[in-house]
Amino acid sequence: MVSLFFLLIVAVALAAFAFGRSRGRAFVGGGARLHSLPVYHGLFLATLCVLPMLVVLAAWTPVAPRYVEARTLAALPAELAPQTTLEKEGRLREARLVALGQFAGTPDAGTTVAAGAYAGARTEAEVTLLVLGLAGAAAGFVFGRRRLAPDFRARNSFEHVTKVVLIACSGVAILTTVGIVFSVLFETLRFFARYPWYDFLFGLQWSPQTAIRADQVGQSGTFGAVPLFAGTTLIMLIAMMVAGPVGLFAAIYMSEYATPRVRAVAKPVLEVLAGIPTVVFGFFAALTVAPFIKNVGESLGLSVASESALAAGLVMGVMIIPFVSSLSDDVINAVPQSLRDGSYGMGATRSETIKRVVLPAALPGIVSALMLAISRAVGETMIVVMAAGLAGNLTFNPLEAVTTVTVQIKTLLVGDQEFDSAKTLSAFALGFVLFFFTLALNIIALRIVRKYREQYD
Repeated sequence: MVSLFFLLIVAVALAAFAFGRSRGRAFVGGGARLHSLPVYHGLFLATLCVLPMLVVLAAWTPVAPRYVEARTLAALPAELAPQTTLEKEGRLREARLVALGQFAGTPDAGTTVAAGAYAGARTEAEVTLLVLGLAGAAAGFVFGRRRLAPDFRARNSFEHVTKVVLIACSGVAILTTVGIVFSVLFETLRFFARYPWYDFLFGLQWSPQTAIRADQVGQSGTFGAVPLFAGTTLIMLIAMMVAGPVGLFAAIYMSEYATPRVRAVAKPVLEVLAGIPTVVFGFFAALTVAPFIKNVGESLGLSVASESALAAGLVMGVMIIPFVSSLSDDVINAVPQSLRDGSYGMGATRSETIKRVVLPAALPGIVSALMLAISRAVGETMIVVMAAGLAGNLTFNPLEAVTTVTVQIKTLLVGDQEFDSAKTLSAFALGFVLFFFTLALNIIALRIVRKYREQYD
């Protein structure tokens, strides 16, 4: 239904635009002098028609499912009334399957009645969406049509409406970020109510296994996060030791030394790495790189784990090379040619110009590229799961198995979990601390950028 409604929005927008533009052209044909071009009359009228429809859709999306669920549950007989959330979801799923004709077997009479209520409520919700959307579009069309006149400032009005829409979108983005932070914060506070925050931040042992029920035998759980952040830092440093130099040198070559023909081939080929799924990199690390490192280490008399931080870090570094090379290449190319010409005029060689003129001028952008790559490395999960393991070892030996924060978050939240236990809530605490870790990296990058930014004419 939503897809159909979007098609309706497009059709209404095109029709309103065509009508508004034709009205503007009619004013010109009648000898009137327009303040704005006819196309702005069309854009203004189309905007007034589309915005109410989008508002109706935004309000309908969260309300309609609740209305359908309420109608469905109300139609159930008393003996089938759900007592728990799990039963409620099961009843709704059965009614939905019966209504769609996808139920396997013969449903009972109560479920059949609920399915009829589900189908009726869903039809009512869809009709309501269409009626309210078309009514809003009609109201916008009537209001906009009355405004159309030869002296109407259609361009100014359209730009004002566009500005309001952009501000609203920015506000939604900000509110979404704030909502995410607070949702994680509340769960983190629930975790710290069960486990001391200082033991979490400074504890040296990570063992989140706990007993879910009182009759089960299990550990009490130890949630010292230092081994996780140590593993995250270790793998991130190994990855950046690969991606930083290789990506930066590749960018320097493509922007300063490569011919246009070589650049046209090398840059897309290098950026293909960014499009490879991370699970493919994980398979490569687990099946090729990790055994190779283990065999080489054993031949040298070293003890190498089958899953090591070195294997995960090397493959992750290869994966994030495009993040450094592509952005650094764009930044280096943005350095004005006049700076290079001035350096050459002073007798500097190409390498001296790159080292003393081009790279200092492009330093803020290069730092931003490196910080983006670091954030990507910190947030990677699949490669670490497949190549570095799940063991929370506190070590800086790259030949041993380690784990990262994101891997543990994934492990803690996979499957059916009890969200009132410290084990599950610890995932939110890890995410909250990781948020501040990446925020600190961004603040450092901003300070470096502000310190070394230079303005060029």
